[in-house]
Amino acid sequence: MIALKTFAKFANIKLTDFNPKPTTKTPGQVEASDILWESDDGKTKIGIWECSEGTFTADRTGAAEFCHILSGKASITNYDGNGQRVMAGGDLLVLPKGWKGEWTIHEKVKKLFIIQQ
Repeated sequence: MIALKTFAKFANIKLTDFNPKPTTKTPGQVEASDILWESDDGKTKIGIWECSEGTFTADRTGAAEFCHILSGKASITNYDGNGQRVMAGGDLLVLPKGWKGEWTIHEKVKKLFIIQQ
C-alpha cells in the first residue's frame, strides 16, 4: 500500500547545519537543506533549501528542478547570460533537465524544491 504523506507551513521549517556553498562566487555564502521526502527509487526528492546573499553557479544537467520560492529575492540567469528572471516569495521557477546558469541571492532565499531525475 502506498501511504499518503503531508507537510504544512514550509516557511516555518527551521534549517540548521549551514555550510559554505560549494559553487559560490561570493566568499562567505552559506546554504542548508533538508530532504522531506524521497521516492523509493531515489529519482524524486522534495525538500527545503535556504541560502544567504551572494552569487553561485548551478547545473541541472542530471535532473529537472521545480522551485517554489517561500521567501527572499534572487535573480536567476541562463548560462549564456540571457533570460534573467527575478524571483521572490510566492514565485515558482522551473529549471529543466540540462539547464545551467547562475543565481544571485539579493535577500536570503528559502525555497521548497522538487528534483526529478
